[in-house]
Amino acid sequence: MKSKLLSRLAILAAFASAVGLGLAAKDAPDPKQAKQAAAPNKKPELRLDASPVSDGKSAVVTSYADVIESVQKAVVSIYSTKTVRERVMINPLFRQFGIPDQERESKQEGLGSGVIVSPDGYILTNNHVVEGADELKVLLSDDREFVAKVIGTDPKTDVAVVKIDADKLPVITLADSSKTRVGDVVFAVGNPLGVGQTVTMGIISAKSRAIPGLADDGVAYQDFIQTDAAINMGNSGGALVDAKGRLVGINSAILSPTRGSVGIGFAIPTNLASSIMNSLIATGKVSRGFLGIRTDPLTPDIAEQLGLPKDSKGVVLTDIDPASPAEKAGLKRTDVILAIDDHVVTTLDDLRLTIAQMEPGSVAKLKISRDGKDKMVEVTLGQLVDNPNELIPGVNVTPLVPDLRRKLGISDARVAGLAITDVAEDSPFRERLMPDLVIMEINRTPISDLVSAKAVLNPPGQRNLFAVYYHGSARFVAITIPQN
Repeated sequence: MKSKLLSRLAILAAFASAVGLGLAAKDAPDPKQAKQAAAPNKKPELRLDASPVSDGKSAVVTSYADVIESVQKAVVSIYSTKTVRERVMINPLFRQFGIPDQERESKQEGLGSGVIVSPDGYILTNNHVVEGADELKVLLSDDREFVAKVIGTDPKTDVAVVKIDADKLPVITLADSSKTRVGDVVFAVGNPLGVGQTVTMGIISAKSRAIPGLADDGVAYQDFIQTDAAINMGNSGGALVDAKGRLVGINSAILSPTRGSVGIGFAIPTNLASSIMNSLIATGKVSRGFLGIRTDPLTPDIAEQLGLPKDSKGVVLTDIDPASPAEKAGLKRTDVILAIDDHVVTTLDDLRLTIAQMEPGSVAKLKISRDGKDKMVEVTLGQLVDNPNELIPGVNVTPLVPDLRRKLGISDARVAGLAITDVAEDSPFRERLMPDLVIMEINRTPISDLVSAKAVLNPPGQRNLFAVYYHGSARFVAITIPQN
């Protein structure tokens, strides 16, 4: 067997040698080409740093235990319970006897985390951790358990504040999250999957991230810190801290094809979370600044046309809302906003988030460029209305313009007013009002726009008479706006 194997190898070697010689004879290059091929290429100029990664003076970090110990005491587990009601469809045969569909109730339990920010029991967490909960319980690191109450929530940033009745609690130190850098070491602390308090380590992978699809869930203001520190279900609302144990973010979401951590986690920056928290504690709601402008990105071509260097950063104004704070301050179309209160504006989202974090009535100092010249403009901000097209709770409307009239197939010229565009699932009027229904009159007064419609509504608690048109027929609907 061995001799056969050797002979086969010898045959293969001889064949390879013959083929090689044949190619060499056939394809031998001429001397000129050989000389050119032998000429060495010019070496690229490389940027080299031969110094060691450590200067030898800094102590080698072998443990972060002392830093994490105090953080763990300020991170809590939050257990929620809510009642879920679902409609059970009955057999259609029973409906003819007037038997309605039945409702079934069940209890749904949730788990999240939170961070103690004050000795008297204020806890920062996520809105989705406490949303819709009938009961909240908070478990401290020392195994003490408290019933918590919701102080306020802000679905648009996914921030919530709850409070427990306790004092002398351990608290976490907040950092200035604007000073974090990509590459900073961070730790995620929370209760993933209910296994108990857990600490994971990573770095800041990116800043100012927006998560695709999250805006559809109502999180309109996104400025996430991205990290590869492992975050799983149950970590939501927990702490993201730096190497000094200071809070830089509130863990909020992950991107994953498996619903488990794959190293793409997101945290709400402390600066954004704390500004929302302060507003919720003070008033129970969030009031956002309003400028009243329409904008476009400042591209190199547009910058050049407006007398700016091609590499300029900012946003260009394309329109100004009538009677808005921007119009009152004298802002004009083609003005370029470069900075707000010394904060350099680079993107549309950056501008929107910066204005939204400012208090209504506060003065924003805008650095703008007009006709290629820099200028400072002071604007007294208005208050942003979350649902500008809402007529009554959960019901949004729009004027019945000709295009919409054709779309709805309304040819009767007598039908005019406001068409309902959508009705929220939690609206108290969902059973009586629906999209595409036209509100022609309110309390026997014809209406044509949102302002006139709101002006004739009776105060909450009093009944209103709506004259409506839907699918070819007109009728009256009695509407009472809840007092709360």
